[in-house]
Amino acid sequence: MLSIETLILIIGILLLLGIASNKFSARAGVPVLFVFLIVGMLAGSEGIGGIEFEDYSLAYGIGTVALCLILFDGGIRTPYSSIRSAWKPAGVLATIGVFITALITGAAAAWVLEISIWQGMLLGSIVGSTDASVVFSVLRGGGVNIRPKLANTLEVESGSNDPMAIFLTIGLIQVLSGEVPFGFGLITLFLNQIVLGSVVGIGIGWGGAWLLSHVRLEAAGLYPVMASALALFSFGLAAAFGGSGFLAVYLTGIVIGNRRPVFYRGILLFHDAVAWICQILMFTALGILSFPSRLVGVAVPALLISFVLIFIARPIAVFLCASWFKFSFRELTFLSWVGLKGAIPITLATFPMLAGLPSASLMFDTVFFVVLTSALVQGWTLPHIARYLKLEVPTRLPPPVTLEISSLTNVDGDIVDYFVDESCQATGRMIKDLALPEGVVIALLVRDEQIIPPQGRSVLHSEDHVIVVLRPRVRALVDRIFAHREQLESPIPAELEFPLRGSIKVGEIEQFYGLSIDTDNDATLDELVRKRLDPADVKVGATVRCEQLAFRVRELSSGGSVEYVGMTILPQSDPNSGGEAKSLGSQ
Repeated sequence: MLSIETLILIIGILLLLGIASNKFSARAGVPVLFVFLIVGMLAGSEGIGGIEFEDYSLAYGIGTVALCLILFDGGIRTPYSSIRSAWKPAGVLATIGVFITALITGAAAAWVLEISIWQGMLLGSIVGSTDASVVFSVLRGGGVNIRPKLANTLEVESGSNDPMAIFLTIGLIQVLSGEVPFGFGLITLFLNQIVLGSVVGIGIGWGGAWLLSHVRLEAAGLYPVMASALALFSFGLAAAFGGSGFLAVYLTGIVIGNRRPVFYRGILLFHDAVAWICQILMFTALGILSFPSRLVGVAVPALLISFVLIFIARPIAVFLCASWFKFSFRELTFLSWVGLKGAIPITLATFPMLAGLPSASLMFDTVFFVVLTSALVQGWTLPHIARYLKLEVPTRLPPPVTLEISSLTNVDGDIVDYFVDESCQATGRMIKDLALPEGVVIALLVRDEQIIPPQGRSVLHSEDHVIVVLRPRVRALVDRIFAHREQLESPIPAELEFPLRGSIKVGEIEQFYGLSIDTDNDATLDELVRKRLDPADVKVGATVRCEQLAFRVRELSSGGSVEYVGMTILPQSDPNSGGEAKSLGSQ
């Protein structure tokens, strides 16, 4: 029995090795999961570390807690827009797709390993789902940049397909052990997993978001801890009633993340660190649990099963399930390739061991080998496949970094650090000429490690960092101002009014926001409005339209000039949007 001091030393060494291996994996292009598992195998009883560890119950516990926190971290970073754009194909892949994958892989496993068809189906179910921790790591930090709908589908599928895999695994174990008859009992088990997991996850998410926003905690560090407690509570409550804890904790994270509670950025940073610690410890512990000598014995059949899983089962499932959702052939091919396996299959492979089923050890070793093969073959080649299929999209480099406002109450504002380089639209322009919306303040310039107090006539240089204080609703406009000239940015939201100073020139709006206004470029918004309206109509609430834009007077000076206007981008289908500007009078 290891002493607590020795255990702490081992954990510290494993974390340091994990961090070092992550650095190596980033440079060599090797998936971090694969490296962590190899580190664990080297540290195990048959490696140079010599750590004796064969406690499947403890490994299951470590994997479950780690996956719970990893899924919660993935959930709080998933916006509702991702769910809306991908829930249909992701939902079908997470249910029917997993079933088809498990069915085909299970039939192959039964034939290759010469085990019963039910045991083969159990193995197929264990490796049937994609792993959220690996998919999140590859898509969000692995340098693979694909169009949002495709990335969202993969992320939502990986975060929501665990219930199906768990249902199939537990159901087949109970059938094999004679605890549950095949038929209605399995259907009840599946419905409990999905329904209870969803209800508990959404309910705890809404209640938790309200608590985080309304309960005053004196220490800022308690907010991330409270969020973690809500995640664990959601998982445990759902599991206690027979629901899917993994689905519940993922949904709880989504709801809390989209409600933007107090100290939101701090919560994100904390759980990013927690997710990394969990990945390192989980994959390393699972690596220690394996025996390389036993893996050699199952190498040939495991490679055959991996071939069926990667090149036959997953592609068939994807093309049957996702072809109805307007994906191109190249996108379906990419979806087929991103069937990454990770900790979930290895954790599920401990279930037959704990249940004492025949051939449980053979299934565990085979699953472990399949996961290694998937991580190495699919994970390593993923960026190359995306480039080969021409699915990569340009990214903004370097991206603006949003910082947390040091406040323990709800503040409707963000602090954003924009990096200015040669291709940035703002390079070489004076601050007063940036056409910034109302309420946006450039608080600080950082140049060559020197702080420069910003003034209206300050010129932005390449390599500057511009610290901007803004409200979240005008972020889209400010992003446009600091965008790269050659990159196509997302469209500015329509039917949302953006406040602008009346002294801003039309040409500045056209340049920075990519909009077209049929008037003199040197004219200010004040001049534009007063030119299009009769003098008696120039008052607060008066509106003019210019093609696809509407300008509403928000504030007048004592002399009658327009101090601020609200700019709205009209939807393309608006029948009054075309042609010459039209005065709408007061509103």
